[in-house]
Amino acid sequence: MYQEYIKEEMGDVVVERVNLTRATLKEAEDFKATLLNDIEYGNKKIVVDLSDCEFIDSTFLGALVVSLKKITALGGDLKLVGFQPNVRSMFELTKMYRVFESFESVEAAAASFN
Repeated sequence: MYQEYIKEEMGDVVVERVNLTRATLKEAEDFKATLLNDIEYGNKKIVVDLSDCEFIDSTFLGALVVSLKKITALGGDLKLVGFQPNVRSMFELTKMYRVFESFESVEAAAASFN
């Protein structure tokens, strides 16, 4: 069965891999619900892996922002990994690279929590 989001745990860090080439309005609500569910379950360290995404739109970016605000309010953090060129451009254009910490690898992002 195809999964749009693949959850992995690395110790106390939850990694949500976005298994989509295009992350848009259609997927944004589901993804936000996935992240908020992780947060409500008590996870305070989340890494979102965007390595497979060639494109994300503003609604998907919004889902990330809402989740970041929610987790930081609870003393946690959400970090990003794996920007392809178009996704990196989106983060630079919207100045969101100032809001999110991003890393080259899931391991580096996970290690940054300690």
